[in-house]
Amino acid sequence: MTADTPWTTRPYHRNWLMAKADALFDMYQSSAVNPKGGFFDLDAGGKPTGNLRQIHATARMVHCFAIGHKLGRPGSDAIVDHGMKYLWDGHRDPKHGGYCWSLDDNGYKDDSKQAYGHAFVLLAASDAKLLGHPLADRMLADITEVLEQRFWEEKHGAVSEEYARDWSKISDYRGQNSNMHLTEALMAAFEATGDKMYLTKAERIASLIIGRHAASLDHVVAEHFDSSWNIDKGYKGSDMFRPAGTTPGHWLEWSRLVVQLWVLGGKQHAWLLQAGRKLFRSAVTRGWDKDKGGFFYTLDFDNKPALTQKIWWPATEAIGAAAFIAAHDPDPFYEEWYRKVWGFSANHFIDPANGGWFPELGADLKPVDLFFTGKPDIYHALQACLIPLFPATGSLMTAIGEV
Repeated sequence: MTADTPWTTRPYHRNWLMAKADALFDMYQSSAVNPKGGFFDLDAGGKPTGNLRQIHATARMVHCFAIGHKLGRPGSDAIVDHGMKYLWDGHRDPKHGGYCWSLDDNGYKDDSKQAYGHAFVLLAASDAKLLGHPLADRMLADITEVLEQRFWEEKHGAVSEEYARDWSKISDYRGQNSNMHLTEALMAAFEATGDKMYLTKAERIASLIIGRHAASLDHVVAEHFDSSWNIDKGYKGSDMFRPAGTTPGHWLEWSRLVVQLWVLGGKQHAWLLQAGRKLFRSAVTRGWDKDKGGFFYTLDFDNKPALTQKIWWPATEAIGAAAFIAAHDPDPFYEEWYRKVWGFSANHFIDPANGGWFPELGADLKPVDLFFTGKPDIYHALQACLIPLFPATGSLMTAIGEV
């Protein structure tokens, strides 16, 4: 098929994207709010389940419904407020400072302090500041101080990973995933405040993870490191959150983030744009299943498939990356992949019966629940639907205001 007119300019496709975004908003707005605070997970039918509230899920709901509010979706402001209050009154640790990973109805379930979770608190606070939420300035100041004093390692230009509730060290592990999401959040904080300190930190993380390490591996993103930021190729952690080997979905996520960082930095650092292009091409060349479609969850360091399940979020990140990079590079390669990944996702990941996305597919491309169950949180899928609709000038929170 010829490249012809990009899908993102076609009225039908744009309406289709917004309809898919609305369906996600509808599901989570109606079912996810926990009246006792925070949010429910959703089961395979899109119904509330359990009482565990994990910090990244709480903060991502704030992020997504802040976007909803910017779009003009009625009721979104109440969900932002609900989530902000739970971050402040629930996850925040008034005794030791920082934000604990998870709670249930009886209090802290996992009281560890994770860089990954703190990154999403910074994202939520930054979004809330753009909306003028009354808790935003306090939370933004608090989370910025915690990140600076407890996590940031100036000599490396990145954050450490994990601590117990009293800030005693859990491990010497260093991970790119938490730093990647902190890069996303630091850019949002820069947009919300204009403070270049946030942008400089984002650029330093990208320089370490991508400019140094990924570039040395032919634009394969290493996941796991020791405390001196040497790659740990033998690391074996949780298959869900810290799988061994490499994760092509993160190469795709980084490909968009470094191009966004290039834009926000005034397009001064050309290497960021070049790295985004190379990361995207590396991911689709090495990580895509050429026989059945979809991205393999992980590869080994010989770029051979390791965990072969097809997880929903790498597909969503490929969609967002292809759209964002295509806005700055006319190469039809990005349009080709934008269509290919949307085609696979529409046929296999989107649940026509119950709404939302299936989180995981097996070898036969049928839904399975080995690592992920129910309906995954709204964050990845919503951004795949909305990023293609708005200018590739920064985050959705600022780009929506430009239309």
